[in-house]
Amino acid sequence: MTVHILILCTHNSARSVLSEGMLNHLAARLGRDVRAHSAGSAPSGRLNPFALQALNAAGIDTTGYHSKSWDAFTGPDAPPLSIVITVCDSAAAETCPVFFGGTGQQPVKVHWGYPDPSNAEGGDAGKARAFELTRQAIGYRMLQLLALPLETMDRAALQAALATIGQS
Repeated sequence: MTVHILILCTHNSARSVLSEGMLNHLAARLGRDVRAHSAGSAPSGRLNPFALQALNAAGIDTTGYHSKSWDAFTGPDAPPLSIVITVCDSAAAETCPVFFGGTGQQPVKVHWGYPDPSNAEGGDAGKARAFELTRQAIGYRMLQLLALPLETMDRAALQAALATIGQS
């Protein structure tokens, strides 16, 4: 049974998109039945071109990616979510979305904050570097997530393991 994971950030244009791309790419490479989705509480309606550039440079196909609202994951046709990860940077006083979910059992929720690479200094070269470093940091955590026995972990163990990953 597919493990569905929703990654949230306010605008769904950069960090959540990087996370969706990395998790789906790595899950496919590792043969894991895990499917990442991304959304935002106030989607911008566009993807940051530096996010797409970082994913494409890593060999990740971004065809079909788009900025979307978390409303798509609260209705009866939504995939059954096991995990919701917020990736905004609460240390920078960003307002992270709070996901209430849809029907059925509530997903395990965790926060893995990343600074917004869109705010990097140094012009386009600085932003491109910041997006690549963020992609790498996200990939590291996603590999740790995929090393977990997601299909057999109870909620408490999963919550604890995800919190530990978020501290790395």
